[in-house]
Amino acid sequence: MTSWADVQASSPELAEIVRRTFAVRKHATMATVRRNGEPRISGTEVDFHDDGHVYLGMMAGAQRAGDLRRYPRVAVHCPTEDPPADDPAAWPGDGKITARAREVEPFRFRLDIDTVVLTRVAAGAEELEITVWRAATGDTTVTRRG
Repeated sequence: MTSWADVQASSPELAEIVRRTFAVRKHATMATVRRNGEPRISGTEVDFHDDGHVYLGMMAGAQRAGDLRRYPRVAVHCPTEDPPADDPAAWPGDGKITARAREVEPFRFRLDIDTVVLTRVAAGAEELEITVWRAATGDTTVTRRG
């Protein structure tokens, strides 16, 4: 199992920035898979807990909890905030986490992290900078011209 503490130990700067992207607003977006195989997009709260794990909580009866019990793969995307028009490179970026969700108590799921992604505008505002972290390889950064 890969925890948020593992991400912090492996890549502390990336972990700090991604955590800040999730703190922009209360609700993030998560994607699960419905019983019929279709995707489900839902709002959720993401808890970067002091115990070194990331948790998702939901209301009793939430259909997305059933999705995770059947198929635990999940993607979580931070609240979206636009880059500042006058200085796009000052934007902290856009954070994403993919994981397997494990129910630790009714309607509370702990994330076993697969990947952490940070997308931001590179210095000079001409390219996107995408950093991908995986437990086996650490982080890798690529740039893409828009």
